[in-house]
Amino acid sequence: MQNPKEFFRKLIIPLTFPILLWVIYLVTYLFDIYPYKLGILPRNFSGLVGIFTSPLIHGGFSHLISNTAPLVFMGLGIFYFYPKVAYRVFTIIYLGTGILVWIFGREVYHIGASGIIYGFVSFLFFSGIFRKDNRSIALALIVIFLYGGLIWGVLPVEKGVSWESHLFGAIVGLISSFIFRKVDPPKKYDWEDEESGTPANKLEVSYDADKNDFEI
Repeated sequence: MQNPKEFFRKLIIPLTFPILLWVIYLVTYLFDIYPYKLGILPRNFSGLVGIFTSPLIHGGFSHLISNTAPLVFMGLGIFYFYPKVAYRVFTIIYLGTGILVWIFGREVYHIGASGIIYGFVSFLFFSGIFRKDNRSIALALIVIFLYGGLIWGVLPVEKGVSWESHLFGAIVGLISSFIFRKVDPPKKYDWEDEESGTPANKLEVSYDADKNDFEI
């Protein structure tokens, strides 16, 4: 049986991070704060702060609510399936996506946590491939199915959307899944051993941009 303390530790980031996003949004909304300059402004020193703050800023209620469910869902998947690397993966995706957007993105403000979502989905999907872990692949495919626009989100097809954040988030997630492919190997269950016919001891564990000048 799993240690309750260890179980709740896995919930900290997946649950508290989305809550933090809602708190920030409500504060900016209630006090009529215009926080978009905390987004990433590529190749401008003033925009460097956005590497740390841009995922915390959202362009509106619909933008935030569309990001909340996949953040929780994917975050729980990573922290439950891969607890040994989850914090490192979260940090790499968070900062790595922001750095790449700052270097290569269009010179407008980029805001929102969707780059992290793409990083999470990419990490889970490719971790499933590299590790032959069907749980990760299934979870990622469910999210892709429920949020069909994820696939097109990495292309510059929709005005006012930071497709760069999506693309670089997916790339960083892929790289992270390769780097940590041998950490937290998937567990083997008895029913899997029985189906394979191999004794268990013989198995190897292996928004409008022209108006607001920001991207979401």
